[in-house]
Amino acid sequence: MTAHLTAPARTLLKEIFGYSEFRGQQAEIITHVVNGGHCLVLMPTGGGKSLCYQLPALLRNGVGIVISPLIALMENQVAVLRERGVRAAYLNSALVPEAAEAVEQKMLAGEYDLVYVAPERLLTARFHALLQRIAISLFAIDEAHCVSQWGHDFRPEYGRLSVLPQQFPQVPRIALTASADARTRADILRCLDLHQARTFISSFDRPNLCYRITARSNGRMQLLNFIRNQHPGEAGIVYCQSRRKVEETAAWLNTNQIPALAYHAGMEAPVRTRHQKKFLQQTGWVMVATSAFGLGIDKPDVRFVAHLDLPKSIESYYQETGRAGRDGLPANAWMVYGPGDIIRLRSQIESATEQRSILVRQAATTRLDALLALCETTMCRRRSLLDYFGEPPASSDESACGNCDACLATVPVQDVTIAAQKALSCAYRTGQCFGTEYLIDILTGKQTDRIRQWGHDRISTFGIGCELSSEGWRIVFRHLLALGYLIAGEDRAGGERIALQLTPAARNLLRGEIRVKLRLSSRHHAPPHRQAHPDLSAPDRCEIR
Repeated sequence: MTAHLTAPARTLLKEIFGYSEFRGQQAEIITHVVNGGHCLVLMPTGGGKSLCYQLPALLRNGVGIVISPLIALMENQVAVLRERGVRAAYLNSALVPEAAEAVEQKMLAGEYDLVYVAPERLLTARFHALLQRIAISLFAIDEAHCVSQWGHDFRPEYGRLSVLPQQFPQVPRIALTASADARTRADILRCLDLHQARTFISSFDRPNLCYRITARSNGRMQLLNFIRNQHPGEAGIVYCQSRRKVEETAAWLNTNQIPALAYHAGMEAPVRTRHQKKFLQQTGWVMVATSAFGLGIDKPDVRFVAHLDLPKSIESYYQETGRAGRDGLPANAWMVYGPGDIIRLRSQIESATEQRSILVRQAATTRLDALLALCETTMCRRRSLLDYFGEPPASSDESACGNCDACLATVPVQDVTIAAQKALSCAYRTGQCFGTEYLIDILTGKQTDRIRQWGHDRISTFGIGCELSSEGWRIVFRHLLALGYLIAGEDRAGGERIALQLTPAARNLLRGEIRVKLRLSSRHHAPPHRQAHPDLSAPDRCEIR
């Protein structure tokens, strides 16, 4: 920091926030903003982003306006600031008109250092008129990835924040996010007119987190065993995609002597608040929640974050897992997933066609593909995460972190190209009309009434897959779905929820131009069996989509 800022900044850092030293780039960012500079800050969850605007707001003249997307996020941060003696308030739809007016009057009287507002309120004529009458120290745009249509959580109202540089050009603007790829970062700079601003990018690495991703067999039992074996009596967060699954999972954990709370946007506000306070203030609770929970939650001793369903993107996964181990001590990021997740997420993207442009839909597909590649990789997961965010390795030989399931695995990587070709050929030769379990029955040679009815006991792929167990074949099909060689199409045969169909990318795999490698243990292999060697090339009677 510059000399004339060191003393007051360090005094506030110690007296209000309780820290003796700045972390990483905090000091440089704070100096830049205090001196009137604009900037974009990318800092991992738990890295101390909030301090980068809270401290400058206290050091500069006027009130700091913080644009925040979620009511729970701003309420939590304001409560923490007030406990520290900072004059802070929020304005959102949860306030009755009389309370909101009281906050506005105190703003006019100069009685606040920080005020958190939702973007919708910021853009109203009433609030704009209020801002014109007060001294503003800075604008902080939190969760700035919401500005960009390429971001993983685009909010249209955030896109209208371009009025800030037009109407308040002299007020410093600091945009902050924990996760944004290069394309999203460029869009944030454009939308907020930060072209001449400095960009501060901290390392995305969380070396204390151990990343573990595995196939779902029985998700609940896998979760229960994970908690009992690795985190008994410790705090953690379990993410589910649906409100119903949140409530059912929390109830099930409680019946199995794991103290659990539920949290989702459909619950009554007092219940959510009570559960959140209990999780934050007490030890040993597991919070089962949708993605509505977690933003701004500063609980340092969360020892694990578990996902029972795939999130939508690496950005979401990174942000949510980052809520574990904020105290720097070892923590786990654990996830199970299966073909159903892949089908669900691809379907959500496709069903949003009418509401979203083709380019935005393609961007969502690209983000999902990147997440699936992370799940299916046999390489270091941490290296894959850092590569996604464009962070180069610290040294030329850094290819393994030693703290993820891929690096710690004792199961060897195997070439399963032939098995993958068999799976694709089986789907092809049955007309691309059936789902995973039916195709596995054919590959493993099961004589079922349905197989005989369709005559699939007489096709060349019947019984050619006896080298793998049913679970082994599920892994192969999941991998083919994840990497885009198969997609879930319309059921045309009845009795199946989905029909697996080949994509154009499957041609190169069938021709042997692509190799497929997986981790398969001995339990995924069936006893030796006399194998047939059919021609696996695809016949002309079916068309690859």
